[in-house]
Amino acid sequence: MADDPQRNFRSAYYEKVGFRGVEEKKSLEILLKDNPLDLEKLSTFSQRFPLPSMYRIHVWKVMLGILPPHSDSHALVGSYRKEQYQDILQALEVMRYISSSTPSTHVYLRMFQLESQTLPRCSEASLPDEENEDFLSISRAMEEIVDDPVDCYWLIKCFVNQFHTKFGDSVPHLPKSLEHYLSQEEPRLLNHLKNSGALHQLPYSLWFRRCFAGCLPECSLQRVWDKVISGSCKILVFVALEILLSYKIVLMGINRPEGVVKFLCNIPQENTDAIVTKAIDLWHKYSGTLIHAI
Repeated sequence: MADDPQRNFRSAYYEKVGFRGVEEKKSLEILLKDNPLDLEKLSTFSQRFPLPSMYRIHVWKVMLGILPPHSDSHALVGSYRKEQYQDILQALEVMRYISSSTPSTHVYLRMFQLESQTLPRCSEASLPDEENEDFLSISRAMEEIVDDPVDCYWLIKCFVNQFHTKFGDSVPHLPKSLEHYLSQEEPRLLNHLKNSGALHQLPYSLWFRRCFAGCLPECSLQRVWDKVISGSCKILVFVALEILLSYKIVLMGINRPEGVVKFLCNIPQENTDAIVTKAIDLWHKYSGTLIHAI
């Protein structure tokens, strides 16, 4: 969409009087009427604006390839997804990997392992594994966001697969990127973390491998995942950065690395919406994205 000064004025006015997102919702509704759907435009929209909750799951399913761009095929493809889900579930029950008492997140893990041909032997199925814990954390968070178990499994599976495929090579470099931006925003805090030995012990797995699942409440987390699903893992760096900035005073008062890690793994939950909003602003600031350019 071309940049429209009048439209930008209206957006600014709506935001000022408390109707932030009115114009953005209308823009998304127009995009969703396209047939086929334009994935690039949907991704661009999701990068620049929060997705309205009523459309979020549908847009995620399209961007993750669960549903095809052709809207008239959605019902048919949706029925195929449900059949495949039920077939995998039944296979695992027959092989006795799951039962009626198996937690749903562990069911999703076994389904994922069966489809990816990484299902362990039954005797080894209960052994802990860090990669499995990453999957289970994401599953628990997705389960809080999505009600339907079929949608939930497909979203978990495709989110995890897309993240590893697109960003697997980038994730090891995110801690260094965080250090760089922290040096720009708050060098004193960076020096404190270095001198206390905490910098290299920060909860990078929680932040960058689990995409803040288990750290942020789902109402805040889904706004971060909008950006990840639409193509940016860099947003994770800025969420981590804003957490550090928001709790700078607390962190400056902790001198032991284990104390820093314990606090950051259990941050207060009441302030997370503001943290995510500021993180997105920082992300736009450094990436040069014009928030009202769509």
